[in-house]
Amino acid sequence: MTVPTPDLSFLMPCYNEEEVIGYTIPRFITAFRKAGHSLELIAIDNGSRDRTGAILREMMAEYPEIIPCRVEVNQGYGNGVLAGIPLARGAWVGIIPCDGQVDAEDVVLLYEAARATNGRVVAKVRRRFRMDGLKRKLISTGYQLFVRMLWPRLGTIDVNGSPKILPREVLTQMGLESKGWLLDPELMVKAHYANLRVLELNVFARMRGAGVSHVHASTCWEFLRVLLEARLTGRWRRPAAVSSPKAPVAAIHSGGGPVR
Repeated sequence: MTVPTPDLSFLMPCYNEEEVIGYTIPRFITAFRKAGHSLELIAIDNGSRDRTGAILREMMAEYPEIIPCRVEVNQGYGNGVLAGIPLARGAWVGIIPCDGQVDAEDVVLLYEAARATNGRVVAKVRRRFRMDGLKRKLISTGYQLFVRMLWPRLGTIDVNGSPKILPREVLTQMGLESKGWLLDPELMVKAHYANLRVLELNVFARMRGAGVSHVHASTCWEFLRVLLEARLTGRWRRPAAVSSPKAPVAAIHSGGGPVR
């Protein structure tokens, strides 16, 4: 039997998230069901050592939208995303963590805004309202300023804001390589060099309800080193051009709108 092609594929890396996914994934899928969009959720068990993989398999009975993917050894968030890209079948592909910090309904609005364009966009959220502590806010602000100093015309002040949604054809042509948290800036820099428009939706970003954040202090130093190296060497300029996709355009079903 031929499986219908979904409207949208979402890549969701899950690393030791047994306390979270039983809540966040059902809410995510339900939001897209209510909006009438055909979703394919590629849930990547990113080398978990807890019951994450088992929980994902159990949920498949109730949520056939889930497509399981297993990475045996965790090499970082980006590596989980890279492992899931070849499985994506939708005309649009989204990338999102499984922590539920962005409301599922906002993700639906972002997708609807994206597919009403000509397809030459990276649609993403801007975490306008964030429930972070002072230390994390200072680190985040410094990081954003550093990125904007290296690429002043990047088109966003929230480089790591996720989800990100873009045409599958565009994503596959980017040739993403980063296996860690640097996947987000690599994607945005390559989108910049490919002259893609950034479409942003202001959202409220919640704190994690459970589980553990996998971003550590050492990550910040790695970010600074690799970003500077990428800027000086021009490594992320290639491919500098991405061919125009056949725009997967459709009408927006519900209210809300993007902001720049």
